[in-house]
Parts: sequence; C-alpha cells; structure tokens
Amino acid sequence: MKHIIKTLLPILILSSNIAANQVLNWPQWRGPFMNGSYINSNTPVDLREESDNLKWKIELNGSGHSSPIIFEDKIFILSAKETGKLLPDSVDKPSKKDLNIAARLTNNSQIVTRKMQYLVSAMDRNNGEILWQKVAKEKIPPQLIHGKASWCSSSPVTDGQYLIALFGSAGLYCYDLEGNLIWEKDFGNLNIYWSFGEGASPTIFDNKVILNWDHEGQSFITALDITTGKEIWRTNKEERTSWSTPIVVNVNGQSVIVTSADNFSRGFDLETGKLLWEVKGLSTNTIPTPISYKDDVIVASGLYAEIIQSINLKTAMDKEESENAVSWKKKGNGPYTPSILLHKDRIYTLKGNKGIISCLNPNSGEIIYGPERLPSIKEVFASPVAANKYIYVVGRRGNVVILDSGSKFKVVAQTKLNDNFDASPAIYQNQIFLKGHKYLYCFES
Repeated sequence: MKHIIKTLLPILILSSNIAANQVLNWPQWRGPFMNGSYINSNTPVDLREESDNLKWKIELNGSGHSSPIIFEDKIFILSAKETGKLLPDSVDKPSKKDLNIAARLTNNSQIVTRKMQYLVSAMDRNNGEILWQKVAKEKIPPQLIHGKASWCSSSPVTDGQYLIALFGSAGLYCYDLEGNLIWEKDFGNLNIYWSFGEGASPTIFDNKVILNWDHEGQSFITALDITTGKEIWRTNKEERTSWSTPIVVNVNGQSVIVTSADNFSRGFDLETGKLLWEVKGLSTNTIPTPISYKDDVIVASGLYAEIIQSINLKTAMDKEESENAVSWKKKGNGPYTPSILLHKDRIYTLKGNKGIISCLNPNSGEIIYGPERLPSIKEVFASPVAANKYIYVVGRRGNVVILDSGSKFKVVAQTKLNDNFDASPAIYQNQIFLKGHKYLYCFES
C-alpha cells in the first residue's frame, strides 16, 4: 500500500480522475488535490468538545498558522516558540524602519525578546501521541510581524518518503518520516512587505521540491532535488511579496508550475524553470493558492479588490493568444487570506476574511448561491475544506460552521471550540483534524 500511495501522490494535481478509494492521505497544504477536497470520507458533523466524536485533543508545543498534514498513521505539524534567556542589549534590535512600519499597522506588531525555536513534530494519528519532535533551528527572526500573523505559517509537505518543512528566513529542511534530517538549505532572509509575516508553502512533484520565494528583495522560484537538496534551477521574478503556494498542472502533456502574485499569475516549465506564460489581473497581497479545474487554473486575491480569475492554460501557453487567456473574472466576493475550495464541480469562496460565503460554477463563474453570511463567524483565516457531504468553515474565534455541499446554502451544524484558529483543517478518511493556537483536535465519526 505504501508503494501504491507514493506512486499516486505525484499525479494527484495532474489528474482529477483518480479512484476515490485510492486517495487516502492529506499530504500537503490543501489536501491530495491541492483544492481542499477529500472525496472518500464520512466525517462527523458534531464537533462539540463534549461530543462522542472527539477522539482526542492534545496541547501543542509552540504555535503558528501552519496547517497539519497526514500520511497514513502520522500527523506532521510545524510550530515555533520563544526559548531561552532574554536577548541581551548587544543583540541587534528592530530597525527604525521596522518600528515605523509597526506604528503604521492597525494591529500591534509582534517582536520576540528571545530566540525563536522552530519545531517539526510527528504525532500518532490514532491517539495524538508525539512520536518525535525535532528543533530545526533556533534563530532571532529578522523582522517584526503583524499582530495577526505568526512565526510559523508555512505548511509541511510529504511524498511518503521525505518530509519538507519550510520556516522561511529560518531555512528549508528535509527529514525522513522517522525524523532523521536528510538535508537543509538557507535561502537568506525574506524581506516581507510591511512585516506581514511569511506564509507560502513548498510543493513536491516528480522528486522535486518547488519553492516560491516572493518578497521585497529579488524574488524567484526554484526546484531542488528532493534527495539531496541540490538546486536544479532557479528563475528570477519581478514580483513583490506574495504568500501563494505553487501547484503543478498538466498542459498538453507538459508539467507546468503555476504561481499567482500581484504583478502576474505565471506558468513555469517544471524541468527547466523557463517562464512559459504570464497573465495580469489580480490585486495586491496575493495569498490564496491556485486551483486546477479542467483546462483552467483559478486564482484569486482579496485586498482592496476582491477578484477571482479563471485562466485557460492552453490559451495562456499560446503566445499569439495569451492576451485572451482569461476565461472569466469576478469581482466583489474573492477571498483575501483563505484559499478557494473546489468540491463536486463547484467552487466555494469567502469574501475577504469575512464569514460570508458564495458558491460559483467553475466553468463560468456564475453564482450558484450567495453571498451568504455564516452564522457566528465574523473573521476567517483558515481555508474551507470539504468531505463528501459537508463543507467545514472554521472562524478565528473557534466558531465552526458545517454546510451541506449541495447547490443550495444550508447550514447543517455549528459549534464553538475553546481555542482560536488560523490553520486550515485536514481530513483522513472519517477523521477531521483542527489545529488551534493551543490544541490539536481529532474528531471521528
């Protein structure tokens, strides 16, 4: 079974015609298809802490917006925490520029007074027991971060043999699934716009680790050999900070990496890093991960202008027709921090960071329902997920709303957990995992 799953993982993003009973794991940010959907599941609707569906709940060591991933009986999470003695006066303090930026932000920015310890953890999926925990790095973060951000926001990814953990300015790390360090890489410090914090996650495809490094310095995308960490290629980009995770799609038999950002959504050849196409149209501060649907890729951004855009990949690859590559575009209900959910030939999108949801036809952008206000949820950072019958939306204050996954807006259940949430849920068969600031919850039907 391990060999079968490992063989399947590299093709999940390229194909949507995989037998549902073969897709078992949640090996990366946004799940097996990189779209938030898990098909073969019967997850519970009663997510109350006093419910019989609560299989276990454990307290976390460290915190961060990083979302959990699952491979067979292991859950992998990343976290960060301050450790050690107070920093002495001899240690460099934040620059005047950083302090001025902090003063301009609506919410107080965070600053550390000790070294930050970056942790990689593996837990038993059946009981939450910690199997191993490694300190990847201890480092003083180079910047302040926004009061709503975290020091650990990238999610890990695995192909079933290797586990890739990105801590941005604190480095990229490769472990085996037993916690042995295979290699590590330091790409220097990310200079994040307005100290908003780091966030894009790495992607694995065809024995390559794909890393999108968009910041206020020289931005680039690179592919590394997963077995050695050796850089295969690097392509520079003229791009400012973005937080969007790359995906890999198939276009006319060619594997293409798709990224979305403020200046352009782009396609790069997987083997060489050559820029194949670029399309404008998003607004600033691009965060949502692209999703693949048929011959298109759907991208979004939601600060100032809430935009959803569907790009036809075959047209984008045609230099003479690339200016006509946008199949459809919608303004007004695009997400800011949460990514779009694709489930059963429908897309579900939140409006900005608000508890307002819409359901759209991915072929045309036509509204199926919405915008509809979710009861009790005001602000959302976590991306919605779906399992067969249900859609799960988790608010920042612990309110959880479960919707019917049909074509009509219908609230099936709602509850409130005693924690705050920014990480996105993960699903494995009949289990759903919710990672809060303090606890990791496992609910099972």
